[in-house]
Amino acid sequence: MPAELPLRYGCNPHQTPARVYMKDGELPIQALNSAPGYINLLDALNSWQLVKELKQTLGLPAAASFKHVSPSGVAVATPMSDVLKQACFVQDLELSPLAMAYARARGVDRMSSFGDWVALSDTVDVPTARILSREVSDGVIAPGYEPAALEILRNKKGSKYVVLQIDPDYEPPAGPDGIAFERREVYGITFEQRRNDRPVTRQDFANVVTQNKILPESAIRDMIISWITLKYTQSNSVCFAVDGQVIGVGAGQQSRIHCTRLAGLKADLWRLRQHPAVLGLKFKPEAKRPDRDNTIDQFLREDVTPPERAAWPEVFAGSSLPPQLSAEEKRAWLDQMKDVVIGSDAFFPFRDSIDRAAVSGVKYVLQPGGSNRDDIVIQACDEYGMAMVFSGVRLFHH
Repeated sequence: MPAELPLRYGCNPHQTPARVYMKDGELPIQALNSAPGYINLLDALNSWQLVKELKQTLGLPAAASFKHVSPSGVAVATPMSDVLKQACFVQDLELSPLAMAYARARGVDRMSSFGDWVALSDTVDVPTARILSREVSDGVIAPGYEPAALEILRNKKGSKYVVLQIDPDYEPPAGPDGIAFERREVYGITFEQRRNDRPVTRQDFANVVTQNKILPESAIRDMIISWITLKYTQSNSVCFAVDGQVIGVGAGQQSRIHCTRLAGLKADLWRLRQHPAVLGLKFKPEAKRPDRDNTIDQFLREDVTPPERAAWPEVFAGSSLPPQLSAEEKRAWLDQMKDVVIGSDAFFPFRDSIDRAAVSGVKYVLQPGGSNRDDIVIQACDEYGMAMVFSGVRLFHH
Protein backbone atom coordinates (compact mmCIF):
# COMPACT_ATOMS: atom_id res chain seq x y z
CA MET A 1 0.00 0.00 0.00
CA PRO A 2 1.22 3.58 -0.65
CA ALA A 3 2.60 6.00 1.94
CA GLU A 4 0.55 8.85 0.41
CA LEU A 5 -2.83 9.17 -1.26
CA PRO A 6 -3.62 12.33 -3.27
CA LEU A 7 -7.13 13.73 -2.75
CA ARG A 8 -9.34 15.51 -5.25
CA TYR A 9 -9.44 18.54 -2.97
CA GLY A 10 -9.80 19.50 0.68
CA CYS A 11 -13.09 20.34 2.40
CA ASN A 12 -13.94 22.62 -0.54
CA PRO A 13 -12.91 22.54 -4.21
CA HIS A 14 -10.74 25.65 -3.87
CA GLN A 15 -8.63 23.97 -1.15
CA THR A 16 -6.01 22.30 -3.32
CA PRO A 17 -3.71 20.49 -3.19
CA ALA A 18 -4.80 17.94 -0.57
CA ARG A 19 -3.52 14.54 0.50
CA VAL A 20 -3.42 11.98 3.28
CA TYR A 21 -0.11 10.41 4.20
CA MET A 22 1.82 8.47 6.84
CA LYS A 23 4.90 9.96 8.42
CA ASP A 24 6.25 6.46 8.87
CA GLY A 25 5.30 3.34 6.93
CA GLU A 26 2.49 2.73 4.48
CA LEU A 27 -1.14 3.77 4.52
CA PRO A 28 -3.56 1.03 5.65
CA ILE A 29 -5.93 2.00 2.81
CA GLN A 30 -5.81 1.87 -0.94
CA ALA A 31 -8.16 3.17 -3.60
CA LEU A 32 -9.45 0.37 -5.83
CA ASN A 33 -11.54 2.78 -7.89
CA SER A 34 -11.55 6.57 -8.33
CA ALA A 35 -10.03 9.18 -6.00
CA PRO A 36 -11.62 10.23 -2.69
CA GLY A 37 -11.94 13.73 -1.32
CA TYR A 38 -10.92 15.07 2.07
CA ILE A 39 -14.38 14.68 3.65
CA ASN A 40 -14.70 11.23 2.04
CA LEU A 41 -11.63 10.13 3.97
CA LEU A 42 -12.87 11.62 7.24
CA ASP A 43 -16.15 9.76 6.77
CA ALA A 44 -14.32 6.58 5.71
CA LEU A 45 -11.98 6.42 8.69
CA ASN A 46 -14.63 7.33 11.28
CA SER A 47 -17.23 4.96 9.86
CA TRP A 48 -14.72 2.12 9.50
CA GLN A 49 -13.80 2.34 13.17
CA LEU A 50 -17.49 2.20 14.06
CA VAL A 51 -18.35 -0.92 12.06
CA LYS A 52 -15.11 -2.65 13.02
CA GLU A 53 -15.84 -2.13 16.71
CA LEU A 54 -19.45 -3.26 16.32
CA LYS A 55 -18.33 -6.46 14.58
CA GLN A 56 -15.71 -7.13 17.25
CA THR A 57 -18.20 -6.53 20.07
CA LEU A 58 -21.34 -8.24 18.77
CA GLY A 59 -19.87 -10.71 16.27
CA LEU A 60 -22.34 -9.66 13.55
CA PRO A 61 -21.75 -7.99 10.18
CA ALA A 62 -22.17 -4.24 10.60
CA ALA A 63 -22.83 -1.31 8.29
CA ALA A 64 -22.88 2.46 8.61
CA SER A 65 -24.20 5.22 6.37
CA PHE A 66 -22.20 8.41 7.04
CA LYS A 67 -22.67 12.05 6.07
CA HIS A 68 -20.35 14.87 7.13
CA VAL A 69 -18.49 12.83 9.75
CA SER A 70 -21.59 11.55 11.58
CA PRO A 71 -23.76 8.49 10.94
CA SER A 72 -27.17 8.79 9.34
CA GLY A 73 -27.77 5.13 10.11
CA VAL A 74 -26.02 2.14 11.69
CA ALA A 75 -27.07 -1.49 11.93
CA VAL A 76 -25.91 -5.03 12.46
CA ALA A 77 -27.21 -8.02 10.53
CA THR A 78 -30.53 -9.05 12.02
CA PRO A 79 -33.48 -10.47 10.07
CA MET A 80 -35.73 -7.98 8.31
CA SER A 81 -39.52 -8.24 8.16
CA ASP A 82 -41.23 -7.98 4.80
CA VAL A 83 -42.62 -4.60 5.88
CA LEU A 84 -39.15 -3.26 6.72
CA LYS A 85 -37.75 -4.59 3.43
CA GLN A 86 -40.46 -2.71 1.54
CA ALA A 87 -39.85 0.48 3.54
CA CYS A 88 -36.13 0.19 2.71
CA PHE A 89 -36.81 -0.48 -1.01
CA VAL A 90 -35.09 -3.89 -0.97
CA GLN A 91 -38.09 -6.23 -1.17
CA ASP A 92 -37.05 -7.29 -4.68
CA LEU A 93 -33.46 -8.25 -3.79
CA GLU A 94 -31.67 -11.27 -2.40
CA LEU A 95 -30.21 -10.16 0.94
CA SER A 96 -27.09 -11.56 2.54
CA PRO A 97 -26.40 -10.73 6.22
CA LEU A 98 -24.12 -7.84 5.19
CA ALA A 99 -26.71 -6.58 2.71
CA MET A 100 -29.37 -6.63 5.44
CA ALA A 101 -27.10 -4.58 7.71
CA TYR A 102 -26.62 -1.94 5.03
CA ALA A 103 -30.29 -1.94 3.98
CA ARG A 104 -31.20 -1.25 7.60
CA ALA A 105 -28.53 1.46 7.98
CA ARG A 106 -29.54 3.19 4.75
CA GLY A 107 -33.22 2.94 5.67
CA VAL A 108 -32.91 4.82 8.97
CA ASP A 109 -32.90 8.29 7.43
CA ARG A 110 -32.98 7.98 3.67
CA MET A 111 -33.01 11.72 3.05
CA SER A 112 -29.86 12.27 5.10
CA SER A 113 -28.23 9.20 3.52
CA PHE A 114 -28.53 10.71 0.04
CA GLY A 115 -24.93 10.79 -1.22
CA ASP A 116 -23.63 8.85 1.78
CA TRP A 117 -20.30 7.27 2.56
CA VAL A 118 -20.68 3.57 3.38
CA ALA A 119 -18.63 1.46 5.78
CA LEU A 120 -18.96 -2.33 5.83
CA SER A 121 -17.33 -4.61 8.37
CA ASP A 122 -17.02 -7.65 6.09
CA THR A 123 -15.93 -8.51 2.58
CA VAL A 124 -18.47 -6.94 0.22
CA ASP A 125 -20.56 -9.56 -1.56
CA VAL A 126 -22.74 -9.27 -4.65
CA PRO A 127 -26.06 -8.72 -2.80
CA THR A 128 -24.57 -5.78 -0.92
CA ALA A 129 -22.96 -4.36 -4.06
CA ARG A 130 -26.34 -4.51 -5.83
CA ILE A 131 -27.94 -2.33 -3.16
CA LEU A 132 -25.05 0.13 -3.37
CA SER A 133 -25.22 0.19 -7.16
CA ARG A 134 -28.72 1.65 -7.21
CA GLU A 135 -28.49 4.15 -4.35
CA VAL A 136 -27.01 7.66 -4.58
CA SER A 137 -23.73 7.22 -2.70
CA ASP A 138 -20.22 8.70 -2.84
CA GLY A 139 -18.13 5.73 -1.85
CA VAL A 140 -17.49 2.70 0.33
CA ILE A 141 -14.78 1.35 2.61
CA ALA A 142 -14.47 -2.34 3.49
CA PRO A 143 -11.76 -4.92 4.26
CA GLY A 144 -12.28 -6.66 0.90
CA TYR A 145 -14.50 -7.21 -2.12
CA GLU A 146 -15.63 -10.27 -4.01
CA PRO A 147 -14.44 -9.91 -7.64
CA ALA A 148 -17.99 -9.75 -9.01
CA ALA A 149 -18.99 -7.20 -6.34
CA LEU A 150 -15.99 -5.02 -7.16
CA GLU A 151 -16.91 -5.09 -10.84
CA ILE A 152 -20.44 -3.90 -10.02
CA LEU A 153 -19.10 -1.01 -7.94
CA ARG A 154 -16.49 0.01 -10.52
CA ASN A 155 -19.30 0.57 -13.01
CA LYS A 156 -21.22 2.89 -10.68
CA LYS A 157 -21.35 6.68 -11.29
CA GLY A 158 -19.68 6.40 -14.66
CA SER A 159 -16.76 4.54 -13.06
CA LYS A 160 -16.22 7.40 -10.57
CA TYR A 161 -17.58 5.64 -7.48
CA VAL A 162 -14.88 5.61 -4.79
CA VAL A 163 -13.97 2.14 -3.54
CA LEU A 164 -11.50 1.92 -0.67
CA GLN A 165 -10.00 -1.20 0.83
CA ILE A 166 -8.59 -1.10 4.35
CA ASP A 167 -6.32 -3.50 6.17
CA PRO A 168 -8.66 -4.97 8.80
CA ASP A 169 -5.75 -5.64 11.16
CA TYR A 170 -4.46 -2.09 11.13
CA GLU A 171 -4.27 -0.29 14.47
CA PRO A 172 -2.69 3.16 14.99
CA PRO A 173 0.86 2.75 16.27
CA ALA A 174 1.40 3.07 20.01
CA GLY A 175 4.41 4.44 21.83
CA PRO A 176 6.70 2.53 24.21
CA ASP A 177 4.14 3.02 26.97
CA GLY A 178 1.46 1.35 24.85
CA ILE A 179 -0.54 4.57 24.39
CA ALA A 180 -1.62 5.64 20.90
CA PHE A 181 -2.02 9.38 20.35
CA GLU A 182 -3.86 11.33 17.69
CA ARG A 183 -2.97 14.82 16.52
CA ARG A 184 -4.51 17.56 14.41
CA GLU A 185 -3.56 21.06 13.43
CA VAL A 186 -5.96 23.97 13.84
CA TYR A 187 -4.81 27.43 12.78
CA GLY A 188 -1.21 26.27 12.80
CA ILE A 189 -1.46 24.90 16.34
CA THR A 190 -1.10 21.18 17.00
CA PHE A 191 -3.53 19.38 19.30
CA GLU A 192 -2.65 16.01 20.80
CA GLN A 193 -4.64 13.54 22.84
CA ARG A 194 -4.83 9.87 23.58
CA ARG A 195 -7.08 8.05 21.13
CA ASN A 196 -10.48 7.13 22.47
CA ASP A 197 -9.59 3.45 22.38
CA ARG A 198 -11.66 2.43 25.38
CA PRO A 199 -13.82 -0.54 24.36
CA VAL A 200 -17.40 -1.06 25.44
CA THR A 201 -17.76 -3.76 28.11
CA ARG A 202 -20.66 -5.54 29.76
CA GLN A 203 -19.71 -3.78 32.98
CA ASP A 204 -20.77 -0.49 31.35
CA PHE A 205 -24.39 -1.65 31.77
CA ALA A 206 -24.14 -2.90 35.36
CA ASN A 207 -25.21 0.29 37.17
CA VAL A 208 -28.99 0.38 36.66
CA VAL A 209 -30.16 3.33 38.75
CA THR A 210 -33.95 3.14 38.26
CA GLN A 211 -36.62 1.09 40.01
CA ASN A 212 -36.94 -0.98 36.84
CA LYS A 213 -33.68 -2.93 36.65
CA ILE A 214 -34.63 -5.43 33.95
CA LEU A 215 -32.32 -5.34 30.93
CA PRO A 216 -33.03 -8.12 28.42
CA GLU A 217 -30.27 -9.18 26.05
CA SER A 218 -31.97 -7.33 23.20
CA ALA A 219 -31.76 -4.08 25.18
CA ILE A 220 -28.08 -4.64 25.99
CA ARG A 221 -27.38 -5.31 22.28
CA ASP A 222 -29.12 -2.09 21.29
CA MET A 223 -27.32 -0.18 24.06
CA ILE A 224 -24.02 -1.47 22.68
CA ILE A 225 -25.02 -0.26 19.21
CA SER A 226 -25.99 3.12 20.63
CA TRP A 227 -22.78 3.34 22.75
CA ILE A 228 -20.48 2.63 19.80
CA THR A 229 -22.47 4.86 17.43
CA LEU A 230 -22.20 7.81 19.82
CA LYS A 231 -18.45 7.25 20.12
CA TYR A 232 -18.08 8.21 16.42
CA THR A 233 -20.82 10.88 16.19
CA GLN A 234 -20.13 14.61 16.38
CA SER A 235 -21.16 15.93 19.80
CA ASN A 236 -23.53 16.78 21.32
CA SER A 237 -25.27 13.60 20.23
CA VAL A 238 -28.21 11.37 21.10
CA CYS A 239 -29.07 8.04 19.49
CA PHE A 240 -32.28 5.95 19.37
CA ALA A 241 -31.87 2.23 18.65
CA VAL A 242 -34.09 -0.85 18.45
CA ASP A 243 -34.05 -4.32 16.90
CA GLY A 244 -30.31 -4.29 16.15
CA GLN A 245 -30.14 -0.89 14.48
CA VAL A 246 -30.08 2.83 15.01
CA ILE A 247 -33.39 4.49 14.14
CA GLY A 248 -32.52 8.14 14.78
CA VAL A 249 -29.40 10.24 15.41
CA GLY A 250 -29.27 13.81 16.65
CA ALA A 251 -25.71 15.03 16.07
CA GLY A 252 -23.71 18.20 16.53
CA GLN A 253 -26.35 20.22 18.39
CA GLN A 254 -25.47 22.75 21.07
CA SER A 255 -28.39 21.70 23.30
CA ARG A 256 -29.05 18.13 24.39
CA ILE A 257 -32.82 18.47 24.18
CA HIS A 258 -32.41 19.60 20.56
CA CYS A 259 -30.37 16.42 19.96
CA THR A 260 -33.16 14.38 21.48
CA ARG A 261 -35.89 16.11 19.50
CA LEU A 262 -33.98 15.66 16.26
CA ALA A 263 -33.20 12.00 16.92
CA GLY A 264 -36.78 11.39 18.07
CA LEU A 265 -38.21 13.00 14.93
CA LYS A 266 -36.05 10.72 12.78
CA ALA A 267 -37.06 7.68 14.82
CA ASP A 268 -40.72 8.59 14.34
CA LEU A 269 -40.26 9.02 10.58
CA TRP A 270 -38.49 5.65 10.41
CA ARG A 271 -41.53 4.08 12.06
CA LEU A 272 -44.08 6.03 9.98
CA ARG A 273 -42.40 4.92 6.73
CA GLN A 274 -43.67 1.44 7.64
CA HIS A 275 -47.30 2.56 7.95
CA PRO A 276 -49.62 0.73 5.51
CA ALA A 277 -50.67 4.07 4.00
CA VAL A 278 -47.05 4.86 3.14
CA LEU A 279 -46.28 1.36 1.86
CA GLY A 280 -49.41 1.61 -0.29
CA LEU A 281 -48.39 4.84 -2.03
CA LYS A 282 -48.34 4.42 -5.81
CA PHE A 283 -45.46 6.05 -7.63
CA LYS A 284 -44.91 6.55 -11.31
CA PRO A 285 -42.46 3.92 -12.63
CA GLU A 286 -40.02 6.62 -13.73
CA ALA A 287 -39.94 8.27 -10.28
CA LYS A 288 -36.45 7.83 -8.85
CA ARG A 289 -35.77 6.75 -5.28
CA PRO A 290 -34.58 10.18 -4.06
CA ASP A 291 -37.77 11.76 -5.42
CA ARG A 292 -39.82 9.07 -3.70
CA ASP A 293 -37.93 9.65 -0.43
CA ASN A 294 -38.51 13.41 -0.59
CA THR A 295 -42.19 12.97 -1.39
CA ILE A 296 -42.70 10.44 1.42
CA ASP A 297 -41.13 12.93 3.81
CA GLN A 298 -43.54 15.62 2.57
CA PHE A 299 -46.47 13.20 2.77
CA LEU A 300 -45.71 12.61 6.46
CA ARG A 301 -45.23 16.28 7.34
CA GLU A 302 -48.10 18.36 8.66
CA ASP A 303 -46.48 21.58 7.39
CA VAL A 304 -46.07 20.53 3.75
CA THR A 305 -46.18 23.68 1.62
CA PRO A 306 -48.50 24.28 -1.37
CA PRO A 307 -45.55 24.30 -3.85
CA GLU A 308 -44.34 20.95 -2.50
CA ARG A 309 -47.81 19.45 -2.75
CA ALA A 310 -48.22 20.89 -6.26
CA ALA A 311 -45.25 18.78 -7.38
CA TRP A 312 -46.80 15.49 -6.18
CA PRO A 313 -48.53 14.66 -9.49
CA GLU A 314 -45.08 14.42 -11.06
CA VAL A 315 -44.23 11.55 -8.67
CA PHE A 316 -47.49 9.88 -7.63
CA ALA A 317 -49.36 7.65 -10.05
CA GLY A 318 -53.09 8.01 -10.55
CA SER A 319 -55.46 10.85 -11.20
CA SER A 320 -55.92 11.96 -7.57
CA LEU A 321 -53.48 12.69 -4.74
CA PRO A 322 -53.42 10.35 -1.73
CA PRO A 323 -54.89 11.76 1.51
CA GLN A 324 -52.30 12.48 4.18
CA LEU A 325 -52.41 10.70 7.50
CA SER A 326 -54.14 12.59 10.28
CA ALA A 327 -52.32 13.43 13.51
CA GLU A 328 -54.48 10.83 15.27
CA GLU A 329 -53.59 8.12 12.75
CA LYS A 330 -49.91 8.86 13.07
CA ARG A 331 -50.05 8.89 16.86
CA ALA A 332 -51.86 5.54 16.95
CA TRP A 333 -49.17 4.01 14.73
CA LEU A 334 -46.28 5.51 16.72
CA ASP A 335 -47.79 4.27 19.97
CA GLN A 336 -47.01 0.73 18.77
CA MET A 337 -43.27 1.46 18.87
CA LYS A 338 -41.89 -0.27 21.98
CA ASP A 339 -38.66 -1.23 23.75
CA VAL A 340 -36.56 1.50 22.16
CA VAL A 341 -33.14 2.45 23.58
CA ILE A 342 -31.99 6.05 23.87
CA GLY A 343 -28.28 6.71 24.37
CA SER A 344 -26.57 10.01 25.09
CA ASP A 345 -22.88 10.88 24.77
CA ALA A 346 -23.05 12.94 27.98
CA PHE A 347 -25.45 13.25 30.91
CA PHE A 348 -29.02 14.45 30.56
CA PRO A 349 -29.08 17.73 32.53
CA PHE A 350 -32.90 17.92 32.67
CA ARG A 351 -35.85 15.56 32.45
CA ASP A 352 -37.02 17.12 29.18
CA SER A 353 -35.14 14.57 27.06
CA ILE A 354 -36.75 11.72 29.00
CA ASP A 355 -40.20 13.18 28.44
CA ARG A 356 -39.49 13.48 24.70
CA ALA A 357 -38.01 9.99 24.54
CA ALA A 358 -41.16 8.48 26.05
CA VAL A 359 -43.15 9.77 23.06
CA SER A 360 -41.06 7.54 20.76
CA GLY A 361 -41.41 4.28 22.68
CA VAL A 362 -38.21 4.46 24.74
CA LYS A 363 -37.99 1.92 27.54
CA TYR A 364 -34.23 1.80 28.10
CA VAL A 365 -31.86 4.73 28.72
CA LEU A 366 -28.07 4.77 28.48
CA GLN A 367 -26.11 7.78 29.69
CA PRO A 368 -22.92 8.51 31.67
CA GLY A 369 -24.67 10.15 34.64
CA GLY A 370 -23.00 12.84 36.70
CA SER A 371 -25.47 15.72 36.48
CA ASN A 372 -26.46 17.75 39.54
CA ARG A 373 -30.02 16.83 38.55
CA ASP A 374 -29.50 13.07 38.19
CA ASP A 375 -32.20 12.48 40.82
CA ILE A 376 -34.76 14.39 38.74
CA VAL A 377 -33.88 12.43 35.61
CA ILE A 378 -34.09 9.14 37.52
CA GLN A 379 -37.51 10.16 38.86
CA ALA A 380 -38.70 10.89 35.30
CA CYS A 381 -37.58 7.44 34.15
CA ASP A 382 -39.35 5.84 37.11
CA GLU A 383 -42.59 7.64 36.18
CA TYR A 384 -42.43 6.04 32.72
CA GLY A 385 -41.24 2.63 33.94
CA MET A 386 -37.94 2.97 32.06
CA ALA A 387 -34.72 1.23 33.00
CA MET A 388 -31.74 3.61 33.00
CA VAL A 389 -28.06 2.73 33.04
CA PHE A 390 -25.32 5.06 34.25
CA SER A 391 -22.27 3.90 32.27
CA GLY A 392 -19.89 6.44 33.77
CA VAL A 393 -18.32 6.92 30.30
CA ARG A 394 -18.61 10.19 28.41
CA LEU A 395 -18.38 9.82 24.61
CA PHE A 396 -17.71 13.29 23.21
CA HIS A 397 -16.31 13.24 19.67
CA HIS A 398 -15.07 16.21 17.65
